[in-house]
Amino acid sequence: MIRLGILGSTRGTNLLALQEAIAGKKLAARIELVVSNKAEALILEKARHSTIPAFFVDPTGLTRPDYDQQLNQVFRRFDVELIVLIGYMRILSVPFVQTWRQQIINVHPSLLPAYSGLMDLDVHRAVLGAGETQSGCTVHYVTEDVDAGPILIQKTCPVYAEDTPDRLRSRVQQLEGQALVAAIGRIAANASQETVIN
Repeated sequence: MIRLGILGSTRGTNLLALQEAIAGKKLAARIELVVSNKAEALILEKARHSTIPAFFVDPTGLTRPDYDQQLNQVFRRFDVELIVLIGYMRILSVPFVQTWRQQIINVHPSLLPAYSGLMDLDVHRAVLGAGETQSGCTVHYVTEDVDAGPILIQKTCPVYAEDTPDRLRSRVQQLEGQALVAAIGRIAANASQETVIN
């Protein structure tokens, strides 16, 4: 069973998909804690409602590396094996990414490498503005380069002529939870195989 730490800044839409997969025995994982850089983030409220330890780590007055060092301490205290970014709206520092190499994944609301570096509705506006007929999401490992880490899984959906950025976001978000569950399952399976081999 892989121990997860969730890092998010927003609503935490995909937290429920992970919880349901774990409860339904479709994912051999445990969510150890949820951390946010926003005191009022709904993801913290959702975690508390589910009795998952939830922490606000205040970034005010801290450099990015100093802030990320505080995050590191929290995740280490809970023996986290994989950090899952769910709507995390900050770029992680190079030292943090290097410390957790191959142990941080992100879900991005586009088919990377397309529309890398954009966030939330900006992605969907760009997809619609370009006249794309297909969009989707990507789960990838986080590296020092934003949205450029090795891709674990992509899921696609159609883009319709009548779509608005909000409609497209809703369709893509439905895929994000599925993609995260599949990616974490793959990582957990590989980790258990490595354990058996060693």
